Amino acid sequence: MTEAGADYVLTVKANQKSLYARLKALSWARIPAVTRTDRGHGRRATRTVKAIDVPARIDFTAAAQVAQPRRTVTRKGRRTVEIVYLITSADARTAPPEILATWVQSHREIENRLHWVRDVTFDEDRSQVRTGNAPRVMAGLRNIAITLLRLHGHQNIAAALRHHARDTDRPNNLLLTS
Repeated sequence: MTEAGADYVLTVKANQKSLYARLKALSWARIPAVTRTDRGHGRRATRTVKAIDVPARIDFTAAAQVAQPRRTVTRKGRRTVEIVYLITSADARTAPPEILATWVQSHREIENRLHWVRDVTFDEDRSQVRTGNAPRVMAGLRNIAITLLRLHGHQNIAAALRHHARDTDRPNNLLLTS
């Protein structure tokens, strides 16, 4: 990927024990932060990102920076804090903390938009399809259905599915005209 001129941004999760522990142990308190606060939907969200050049003890292919995005949300007087760690091949000139924060938030919005529909509208978590390649195939088919419906201007996927279910020709026409 980096050979072709692209950069990666990866979230390092707790299931990557060694790398996660090394990133968590960095001196984040001494690193300057970029902070932005948004208000809306009955909440206040403060996003703080700290980023540094990758330290020598972090061995990861083509890594140039590590970052610590922190999201503090206050809703109805209740505060939640989420801290994650990132590793990226983009250097500080290409992706300063403000850009990294935008990338992370954009990814989150895309993930939420797609996964919420799959989880709620398609009730994917209760699917009985669990063996072989079938779960991947079904997820792909759901993604195709969501994409086709959005391309045809449907914002509410549940309503679009009901609309297409009422006439057996509609799904065929949707596929043929895409």
